Amino acid sequence: MKCPYCATLDTKVIDSRLNQTGDITRRRRECPHCDARFTTYERVEEVMPMIIKKDGRRETFFRDKILNGIKKACQKRNVPTLKIEEIISRIERQIQSYGLKEMPSKTIGQLVMKELHQVDKVAYVRFSSVYREFRDVDEFVAELKEPISNQDDSTLPLFHEEISEGRSP
Repeated sequence: MKCPYCATLDTKVIDSRLNQTGDITRRRRECPHCDARFTTYERVEEVMPMIIKKDGRRETFFRDKILNGIKKACQKRNVPTLKIEEIISRIERQIQSYGLKEMPSKTIGQLVMKELHQVDKVAYVRFSSVYREFRDVDEFVAELKEPISNQDDSTLPLFHEEISEGRSP
């Protein structure tokens, strides 16, 4: 691992620990050249599907995009960072469980909304208002009145049917 201070390539690990869920390794490192210490985080790189955007473009899955969207929705809310990480990990595992090479972005947005609805209602409303791109206040109010179980899950059931039939979305 390259030292971030002097760019020496040969650093040594002085301590390693797993996080609570056991999927990330935290390593304390020391540079023998400049004696600086720094921390790195290591996790398994998993193959994620390509994301089909609304306009039909294909894009690589980026965990940070989901993280940034959830962080914005949870800004100034009492949602711990650890909880946000758990949400993202659950969404990633669910996406991987489908075993597909491509997935619509709409499905990911719906997974995020379901998770946020369980964690913080205000964060859910913030995320859904951006995700659903409401055109006016009436659409927004209708969203608030409708229970999440009745909302537009049209992509999700269709998506599950396609998976069980062995088709790609």
